[in-house]
Order: sequence, then C-alpha cells, then structure tokens
Amino acid sequence: MVPVPVTMQTFAVMLVGALYGWRLGGITIAAWLMEGALGLPVLAGGAAGALHFMGPTGGYLFAFPVAGMVVGWLAERGWNGHRVWMAFLSMLVGNALCLVLGATWLAVLIGVEKAIVAGVLPFLIGAVLKSGLGAMTLKLLTRHTKRSGE
Repeated sequence: MVPVPVTMQTFAVMLVGALYGWRLGGITIAAWLMEGALGLPVLAGGAAGALHFMGPTGGYLFAFPVAGMVVGWLAERGWNGHRVWMAFLSMLVGNALCLVLGATWLAVLIGVEKAIVAGVLPFLIGAVLKSGLGAMTLKLLTRHTKRSGE
C-alpha cells in the first residue's frame, strides 16, 4: 500500500510491550528501530536505513516504542493475558497511538485529509483484528503463569 504498507509490525510491537513490560519492551523496540536506521534489513519488507524515519512511515516507526511502552505499562497493571478483554483494549490503545502519531507526521508531508484517508482508514479493521490476535496470543503465552498476587 502507498504510502504506508500493511504489516504485522504493530502486532509484534504490542506483543513485545505486553510480554516485556514498559521498560524492557520500549528498549527492545527502540533497539530494533536503531538496527533498521543503521542499515540492517529489519523494517517492513526487509527495508533499512534512516530515510525510512523521515519519509511517510517515519511517524509510525517513532510511535512503535511509545505504543509498546503504553501496552507494557497497562499489562503490568493487569491488562494482560489473564484478562483477555483488557489485553485486547490495551493493544487497541497501542494501535490507536500508532495511527494517530503516524498520521500526524504523514499529515505534515501530504496534508491532513490525505493522511487520514491513506494513513488511518485502511488500517482500522487491521488494528482491531491484530489487537484481538495479540490478546489471544498473549493469553496462550501466559496461560501457565500466575496472576500477580497468587
């Protein structure tokens, strides 16, 4: 898709945040982005380089650590795999943050209306689906762990 591709990156970002917590999740996601900025082919479609952080996808990329940290912070407060609906909502919040921050940067480049049409609307259904898949995956990955306080 142009100018922003559909990927499973937000799924991974939300899951890393939920599993690692806000500190380690944020550091892990930032390290991954640094690898991409330094030229390792770890971004969507094997892309790499600092130019991706200044182009149409830049706002979304910079939103990833923020979203992962918010999801991690919420997970540490019980919005986790032991409460699937809460995990779903936290991942939905994280996806919304990515869309808002990404579209804000995109609007600087192509205008507000085009940014919403090209950088938000096509991703809304995917955000809901990826949040649901993320919450279910989190439930499966944490089913043998104890709830806090047990």
